Amino acid sequence: MKPAATGAAKPVKKVAAKAAAKPGAKAKAKPAGKASAKPAAQAGAGRILSVASECAPLVKTGGLADVVGALPAALAPLGWQLRTLIPAYRGLMARLENPTELWSDPDLYGGPARVMAGQVAGLEMLLLDAPHLFDRPGSLYIDESGADWSDNPRRFAALSWAAAAIARDGLADGWVPDVLHCHDWQAGFAPLWARQTPSIMTIHNIAFQGIAPARAVDELRLPHDGFNPQGYEYWGQISALKAGLVYASAISTVSPTYAAELTTAEFGFGLEGVIRSRAEVLSGILNGVDLGVWNPATDPLIGANYSAADMAGKTACAKALRDEFGLDAEGGPLFIVVSRLTRQKGLDLLLEALPGLIARGGQLAVLGTGEPDLQEGYLRAAAHWPGRIGVHIGYDEALSHRMFAGGDIVLVPSRFEPCGLTQMYGLAYGTLPLVAQTGGLADSVIDANVAALRDDVATGLQFAPVTADALNLALQKAATLYARRDIWQRMTARAMAHPVGWDASARDYAALYDKLTGR
Repeated sequence: MKPAATGAAKPVKKVAAKAAAKPGAKAKAKPAGKASAKPAAQAGAGRILSVASECAPLVKTGGLADVVGALPAALAPLGWQLRTLIPAYRGLMARLENPTELWSDPDLYGGPARVMAGQVAGLEMLLLDAPHLFDRPGSLYIDESGADWSDNPRRFAALSWAAAAIARDGLADGWVPDVLHCHDWQAGFAPLWARQTPSIMTIHNIAFQGIAPARAVDELRLPHDGFNPQGYEYWGQISALKAGLVYASAISTVSPTYAAELTTAEFGFGLEGVIRSRAEVLSGILNGVDLGVWNPATDPLIGANYSAADMAGKTACAKALRDEFGLDAEGGPLFIVVSRLTRQKGLDLLLEALPGLIARGGQLAVLGTGEPDLQEGYLRAAAHWPGRIGVHIGYDEALSHRMFAGGDIVLVPSRFEPCGLTQMYGLAYGTLPLVAQTGGLADSVIDANVAALRDDVATGLQFAPVTADALNLALQKAATLYARRDIWQRMTARAMAHPVGWDASARDYAALYDKLTGR
């Protein structure tokens, strides 16, 4: 299995590594006006510095942002206060309420930088304002031509550097984190530079590893003694994700099944040896959904609200969705896809299975952007089957809500899926998930097999192996169950009652923080 994008390491060999115990490097800049010593314990809530490349609702390209944005509210009742550090991409500073400068560095990888604290939608945000690195056109990770920014390793090393400095020395207002929580490769170097602070490295998708050439060791300010198989070296290159996996106090990922899968060559993308060597500190904690945002009973973005007790609104939403996508007013089950259009997501398999979906009376609405040949494939399918398939290339958050409200079945045929939030949105909206049996998809959807249907516990459908033929059989089964309205209605009610919020997962994270800090 190959990585999905530039910046991911090729799985060319297995590597085993153990965390080093050497002290981290010192930051060049210290916040002004704070105590020199980090307190051994702090009264009141525990303090977490959460570090990521994106955070909803401020900036989002995928599910990572939703998770990072939801964690603070989920953990607050459990005694943990989170501040979230992300880059100040173009336009973000203007959205920060009550901004206050709490950290600065006159030369952060080629230019001045500061950390501005403030609020956004109730979140305590820390924005790394480094215009030379982040104030530019294009997307977060790619330029206007669609290529990765050539300085991505340096940009996100700067994010890690600032995070490590805050973890070690705190902020100018006296705030010192008890735990450093790093998300994905963009924060991967922070545990290396702040080894005296307990840290967690959370893998949201191991396919993206933050690879840089060996010659960048000095440019990235990395210690030379870490460039070896027991450190951050990966097959003669630098891996930011591997640095996090090696030097963090604990490793988590976003579902129990994915945690187990990461120890295998099929899913480990060349880092399975590292993960196996640290199995004693590995946790799989299933993601949750922010039910304040994703709730059909209160969602302001859908045409008609509804609940499991009164589904009339869903019927109205289905009619509106068919109209919006130019689909026939009458038809069988309305399948939806809200996804990046990539092979990792199995969307090439769905293209192969479309004749069977159409033959069984199904309709399909697609929202997404991704690999050009898949985009073209879905546009051709829409032209070939007008009134049966509608496609919107791009991403529209409000439209995604309308699709979950109006659809009958959401398709997630991923070849691998660390957790996935799409199927959870489907459960919450009574749009039954049809998913591949992998990662968090397997953990969150109860398959409509004979036993589950008999015991009245099924909430969706799973298929394996992840092939077009197996997907085609699952589509056939979905159409058959949809025609049995009594069975379908019971499955829908169970799906909507299935817990998809953050309660259980937040308790697991809080327990992990407690263990690391001895609280």
